[in-house]
Amino acid sequence: MEQLQFIGISPEQQLTAISNDFKKQLDELKKSFEPKTPEEYLSRKETADLLKINLSSLWNWTKKGRLKSYGISGKVYYKRSEIEQAFTAL
Repeated sequence: MEQLQFIGISPEQQLTAISNDFKKQLDELKKSFEPKTPEEYLSRKETADLLKINLSSLWNWTKKGRLKSYGISGKVYYKRSEIEQAFTAL
């Protein structure tokens, strides 16, 4: 980070220097910022359809730990990112 020196300059020049430095840092932050995409949850049926398997196979894969299920409001869901990760690693 660049150091600013304020000796012998007017308040307006100080304000401009601070503002320019802030804008420069903000631009650098914007370059590296990646917004998080919300997690997509799939129902049992959607997951089975995606994997082209039946629901009993999905249950077996979940029981064996190949996929992780999440109980939300009394229903079972799977995270799309985890499904993709599990099968791209094979």
